[in-house]
Parts: sequence; C-alpha cells; structure tokens
Amino acid sequence: MWSDRGRLAAKRLAALARCSQPGPGITRLPFSPEHRCALTLLTGQMEAAGLSVTLDAAGTLVGRLEGPPGARTLIMGSHQDSVREGGAFDGIMGVVLPILALEVLHEEGRTLPFAVEVLAFADEEGVRFPTALIGPRALADTFDPAVLDLIDADGVTLRSAMVEFGLDPGAIPGLARDPASVLGYLETHIEQGPVLEARDEPLGVVTAICGIERHAVSIEGETGHAGTLPMDMRRDALVGAAQLVLEVNRMARATSGLLGTVGTLEVFPGAVNAVPRAVRTMIELRAPDDAVRDAAARSLTDFARNTSAARGLTLDMTRTYQQPATPCDRGLSERLAEAVTSVTGKPAPHLPSGATHDASAMADLCPAAMLFVRCRDGVSHRPEEFASPDDMGMALAAIVSFLKVMSDPEAR
Repeated sequence: MWSDRGRLAAKRLAALARCSQPGPGITRLPFSPEHRCALTLLTGQMEAAGLSVTLDAAGTLVGRLEGPPGARTLIMGSHQDSVREGGAFDGIMGVVLPILALEVLHEEGRTLPFAVEVLAFADEEGVRFPTALIGPRALADTFDPAVLDLIDADGVTLRSAMVEFGLDPGAIPGLARDPASVLGYLETHIEQGPVLEARDEPLGVVTAICGIERHAVSIEGETGHAGTLPMDMRRDALVGAAQLVLEVNRMARATSGLLGTVGTLEVFPGAVNAVPRAVRTMIELRAPDDAVRDAAARSLTDFARNTSAARGLTLDMTRTYQQPATPCDRGLSERLAEAVTSVTGKPAPHLPSGATHDASAMADLCPAAMLFVRCRDGVSHRPEEFASPDDMGMALAAIVSFLKVMSDPEAR
C-alpha cells in the first residue's frame, strides 16, 4: 500500500514540477503565475482529501479538516516556492505528503480528536525578495510590515506583488494565531544532505535547526611588484586570509556540530604579478547549539586579530547576520520517533538540520517537529534533487502513524 502511495506522491510532485519557469530544474517564485499554478493543483489535492481550502492574506494555502468543537489544531506543511533552477522535492513534498496522509484517513473513515491544517507557505527561500518566512511569521505574530516595501530585481515591491496576486497585505497582522489553540507543527522535508543515505536510513527525526551567523571580513596589507618585493618584506593580505580560511575549516572539523564555510573571496588588485593588497570575504558559521557557535565566533575573531597583527595587516571583522538555533520540541519529536520506528522497525535516527525551514518561524507559535526523508546523494537546490517513491511511502506511513499516536490523549 505505502509503495503505491509513494508512487502517487511522485506523480503529484511531477505534475507540480511543471509549474515552473522555462529552463533547467524548477523555478517557482512567490506571487507569480507558477505559484498560482501550484496553488490550483494543491487545492484539488486538498479538496480530494476532504479539506476545506482558503488562501490567507500572506499567500499561504490552508487546507483544514475540522475537529470536535473547541479542539486545538495540529498544523502540517512546508513551502511551495523554489530556488532558481532548483529541484522538485524541496518544500513542496512536505505539502503533498500530509495531504495524502489525510486522504488515507479520509478513506479509512477515521476521525481525529483535533483539527488538522495542511499549509503551503508562499515564500521560504527568499529568492525573489530579500526576506522570507512571511507565512509562518504571520501566524506566529512575528511578521515585520516593513518588509512589504522591499523590492525584487524588477523593482516591484513585495506589497505590489501581493496585491497583484489578489491578496490584502494589510490584513496580515490579523492572521496571528492564539498559541493556546495550536497543538503543534510538523514539517516533512528532504534532508538536503547525505547523512541518512550514508546510514542507509529512509527517515530521520530532526533535533534542532542550526543557528546561523555571518561575518564580513576585510584584511588590508600592501601591494607591490611580485618580482621585486622580497618575501620577508611583504604584507600580503591574501596570505593572512588564507590562514583564516584554513582555521575556519580546522575548527569546524574539530568541533562537534559546528559547520564553517568561506564561500566568497575578493582579492585586490587581482593581478597575477602584484602582491594582494586587500581581501574581502564572508565567514558563515552554523550549529544546533548557540553556545558552540558563539564560542567558535569568538575564537575565530581572536585568531584573525592575532594573525593579522603578526603579519602587519589591518583587520575589520563584523558580524552582519545572526539567527538563533531552533530546538525541536522534545515531546512532539518523541511521538514522531515512535511513528518512524513503527514503520521502519528500527530506532529512529536523530540529526540536526543545517538548513533553515518554516519550522524555525513556526516554533515561535507552537511546539514544532521535523521529519527528514532521505534524498539521493544528499543533493538539493539542483535539478537532480530526488527522493524515491519507496522512501516517500515510508514517510507517508510515518505521518499517518504520527497522527494516530497524537490521537492518544496522553500524547497531547
């Protein structure tokens, strides 16, 4: 049964993948014709599962299954948008599978002692506009109306794009939910990494969404002719930057849970026969434990200062972005692990998420948990992104089991 349901999920995802701009992979940006196309297909799927469907002021598609009078609501979902030339599973799979889970319960004639909503958020990737997580932040009452004035590459404001899409951005503050009315939030997502595949595990339970911080680094030295400036007299900015890059890598490898990346490097004057005068770079640190990340940032700052001073270089290192880690709710995660074990017959693996998800914003509203699904080669944000029908079938079975576990009054 579950393999067949997994193949049905794959078929539905293939249909949604056609809601894309022309070109390689999937490009589906928020408040676009492609977004509208996806909403039409998802509305049909939700209605087939017996859900009532609405589109809220933030562009979130809401499929609701009513529960008993006064019952709280369990929310499931993810985002419909993609990066440019992305894959067919990131985000959108976490909408399709919960709909199918409710479809299964609908066919079984099973009722739940709580209401259930499946949400398809408009914008998690932050590709079109320099902001993201509009939908979950609206529900959690953390939405900043100032972002409505941000513009895309064509000069269109977020506010204008939403109005053109038929939405009323002025009504977004009214979307805030009462935390007492929400039972919890479950997000299902491809892992976007290779850990589950390396362990030969189809499913995993997320422990926390990593905190992130970024540092802009500027190192200044002195240029000179590469053929006439002796090595012992050089103030080579790139050599100092190279030492810092290696230290980021060394520290991250030596520190459990820490991820460190230097993804950009600008060298001035950028000539093969000139000693580098200046380097601009960015360091990104991620960890599921904020204390680990904070300690790493302090250590790297000290290293950069000492290295620069020893080489006669000047340093400017400024933290430009910080997002705290989001621990997943222990109670919900235990129920989810129980559901995974009931499907796989093995203890559920637990792992952190290095990527940010809608769950990070929903955790400001209610307890949140995440189910990871194995993806081939750990690939994501590329056209080759893939989760097998069999693995999706197992994820679907775990979601159904989770809903049944949550039906036990002691689990709530």
